Amino acid sequence: MRLFYRILISFIFLAVLLGIIAFARGYRLDLERQSLTPTGIIAVSAYPKASKVFVNGELRGVSDINLTLPPGYYEVEVKKDGFTGWSKNVTLKGELVLTLDVLLYPLNPSLSPLTNLSINRGIPIAQSDRMFLISENDDEEKDGVYLFETSKTPISFFAPLKLVVLKKSLVDRMGAINLKDIAVVVSPDVKEAIFTFETSAGEISYLISLEGSVKQTAESITSPVEPRFFDVTSSKATLIEAWTRQKEEVKQKILESYPKEFVKVASDSFSLIDFSPDETKLLYQPRKPAFLTQAISPPLIATNQTPEVRQLEANSLYVYDKKEDRNYKIDPINLIDLIPDKNSLGQSDQLEIRQPDGQVENYITWYSDSKHLVVNQGQKISILDYDGQNQQTVYSGQFESDFFKLTSDGRILILTNLNPEANKYPDLYAVGIR
Repeated sequence: MRLFYRILISFIFLAVLLGIIAFARGYRLDLERQSLTPTGIIAVSAYPKASKVFVNGELRGVSDINLTLPPGYYEVEVKKDGFTGWSKNVTLKGELVLTLDVLLYPLNPSLSPLTNLSINRGIPIAQSDRMFLISENDDEEKDGVYLFETSKTPISFFAPLKLVVLKKSLVDRMGAINLKDIAVVVSPDVKEAIFTFETSAGEISYLISLEGSVKQTAESITSPVEPRFFDVTSSKATLIEAWTRQKEEVKQKILESYPKEFVKVASDSFSLIDFSPDETKLLYQPRKPAFLTQAISPPLIATNQTPEVRQLEANSLYVYDKKEDRNYKIDPINLIDLIPDKNSLGQSDQLEIRQPDGQVENYITWYSDSKHLVVNQGQKISILDYDGQNQQTVYSGQFESDFFKLTSDGRILILTNLNPEANKYPDLYAVGIR
């Protein structure tokens, strides 16, 4: 009898253990079919928190939430009053967890002024939180080139600027110039920049140090220290070639961490536009048709379910995710169509890695979370998922379409003039979308 009880207890223990394992793997008892059926989990996280989560039109709770559902085809929607909506069609498989990270944006974004200098032109510096601001308003004590650093914004109404060079210092050397027409190329370490000016005597280029400039505000311009700059007109091409080579080496080093199957095709056929901040994704443009072979075989399960594209078309935009070995076409957005003046990109309509700093970033860039892209479409600014889905307009007010900057903390910076009758030129504003 004692042996019988031991065997019975062992069977009960094994049954409970198997039940726990089955439950943990997503199996549930189906009373109608009188059987255990596999289930999956859809894990929805969203910003802002407490956003409503709908599955096939039915409210299932608020974010963040884990939904245990039988295998099948589902439409998942995330909504919150005062914010844009988000939706995606997914296929859930048994025993798998499908993760959806959702970012919603306010329908009425805020605008916060960052300068009151009256800016004629802004020049973003790629892969940094810096930008050049040019002010030329017939005030010799203020007209000049300034460096704005978003990562060093203090707790004050207007952020401090760093004076790079006053216009009058340049006029003393070159005569009459127009600051709005200058071309700028920045060194890889963002410590120096080549400024090229058009003068009556021809094109003149100066190498100007960006270190140790005078910090000042628009209300209090102190007497500037003479900037350290050198005439490099004759050696400009050599310097830019060296800087370009250094930037390419950095990008190639990051690219080497990608699957070798992808690297081989990329090296032969791609213009690398930009890596995501976490360097796990690449926004690129093929120079010619190509095909991406599978780097991970068999393919991973429970990955992003947006259909991928392996047959690549020349001049289209794509995002490659190295973690999941998946490739997505960014459609219908075509960066060339967004740029008002194609000639500003150089001799061809291709997006080349050799383009001057900021020109590409003026139109498309990665959002700080590495999961979204931000696009300047001329009349509006949109954000879309990195797989090309859920494109949403986040700002469609007035702004200077040839300037656009995204900071590492997720702020969108624009140039706009909210009072053109009283103010002739725009200033720098932050668009509040978080």
